[in-house]
Amino acid sequence: MGFYSRYILPPLIQCACSSRPIMKQREKIVPLAEGRVLEVGCGAGANFRLYDTSRVSQVFALEPDSAMISRARKASDATDGLNVEFLEAGGEAVPLEDNSVDTVVFTFTLCTIPPWEAALSEARRVLKPGGKLIYSEHGGSPDPNVAKWQRRLEPVQQALGGGCHLTRIPTQMLAETGFSVTDGQTMYLPKTPKILGYAYWGQAQVR
Repeated sequence: MGFYSRYILPPLIQCACSSRPIMKQREKIVPLAEGRVLEVGCGAGANFRLYDTSRVSQVFALEPDSAMISRARKASDATDGLNVEFLEAGGEAVPLEDNSVDTVVFTFTLCTIPPWEAALSEARRVLKPGGKLIYSEHGGSPDPNVAKWQRRLEPVQQALGGGCHLTRIPTQMLAETGFSVTDGQTMYLPKTPKILGYAYWGQAQVR
């Protein structure tokens, strides 16, 4: 791990992922989580204070980056009664049993996970029958001109943003891995460049 990835990238990601427009999106879906929860790519723990502790019994916070886990532990300690267990692993290999969680949470992580198909397959595996996946992501715009610039700038974004893609379309990704979106919405985030700010959020269930 280089100097940039170890010392510069984590605080940059933490700042970007806790900006006001992003937090507004998180606030729309994280309180919907219930029961035993798997959060894929918890980062620095921006979601922790948004969980409804009256509905959530445990959060398995999955994160492959030890530097981010260190930051997330501080966020966990600052919550009021949230039961968090950290799992230092990637989304493609979740160390949980089949049919063991009620909710899987993806927030601004599907843009970055390299083996996203494997991560969503793992989400299917660990979800209990009738469980739900809730998501809030950014991704490819339906506007041809914006999409053109997203394609052009994606290599730069990947290099500077820890592998973040601009053109992935979360709803398509979910459909391709056996999920049905049951409540999906989209919009451009306010005060955000359009190439970064086309937002997708909602809920999905295994087909």
